Amino acid sequence: MLRLNMILLMVVVICALGVVTSQHRARKLFQSLESEQERARQLDVEYGQLQLEMSTWANHPRIEKIARERLRMVTPSSAVPKGTP
Repeated sequence: MLRLNMILLMVVVICALGVVTSQHRARKLFQSLESEQERARQLDVEYGQLQLEMSTWANHPRIEKIARERLRMVTPSSAVPKGTP
């Protein structure tokens, strides 16, 4: 009987250690998940800022202004030269 009690005690101790290990691993994974979710939120904010910046840089009036001032480009006339079909 004593031998059976010792075996059962060992089984209980091993199971308890398994539960503690599993809980510890679950907490570590949860912390990692939270960290990655925060990083994803930061990246979403940065992506939104980059989209806004890109739309500002690609604004048509801005491009036209740069073409006129820096590149000295002019809008072509709408008259069709003679001799062209």
